[in-house]
Amino acid sequence: MEIEGQVVVVTGAASGIGKALAHAFAKAGAARVVCADLNLSGAEETAKDINGVAIEANVGREDDIAQLVQQVETEVGPIGIFCSNAGILSIGGPDVDNAEWQRIWEVNVMAHVWAARHVVPRMAERGGGYLLNTASAAGLLNQVGSMPYGVTKHAAVGAAEWLAFTYRDQNIGVSVLCPQAVRSEMTRGHEDGVAAQDGMLEPEPVAEACLQAIRDETFLVLPHAEVLDYMQIKSGNYDRWIGGMAKLNRRFGGRVEG
Repeated sequence: MEIEGQVVVVTGAASGIGKALAHAFAKAGAARVVCADLNLSGAEETAKDINGVAIEANVGREDDIAQLVQQVETEVGPIGIFCSNAGILSIGGPDVDNAEWQRIWEVNVMAHVWAARHVVPRMAERGGGYLLNTASAAGLLNQVGSMPYGVTKHAAVGAAEWLAFTYRDQNIGVSVLCPQAVRSEMTRGHEDGVAAQDGMLEPEPVAEACLQAIRDETFLVLPHAEVLDYMQIKSGNYDRWIGGMAKLNRRFGGRVEG
């Protein structure tokens, strides 16, 4: 899909991957980039840098996403590319309380569902569009030390897969971003963690990989090439993979209660 001339929405645009995506889309010639974030001041800073539009939105609430889509379509223009990028991390296993499980489920999974619910019919009516959903390598492999993150990112990948094959014939493309560690507020203080063992990437090359995937209409975006090898090990010998993950857990995970 061509990026030039498109109205692009990026959630989680105040920092990290979202901020880098907003800058990359603007540089690539997007007609307008809408920077959405719960942190409005951060979104405004990003938007100011690129002559974009800042909108406050909590992607953990469907009403905020519906309002975001409506406001952009009314005040900016028809959305050509929607980047459902915002995500959160919770540490722990089954011991994580129900309220936190619900919160991470809504942000990491339902935000993708709600975005599709409100933007896909509009795209389909116009003859096409594109969804970029940020998941994680944890959605293909798993996450040592965080059951909620691993579970919700698996669900996010599954949601992206479903959207990709269901709406393909309506000319709606889907890419899902699955990096390991990327420098951001989420990874601050975890520079030596398990996800950074293959290197912590800066957000800018990750954003560029996403734009190239959109241009090429490639589903899976893997800025850390090693993830593909790990996927093949997992699918080829699940027991071997579980054993390897157990070793990582002994090194990085500590004791997970529950």
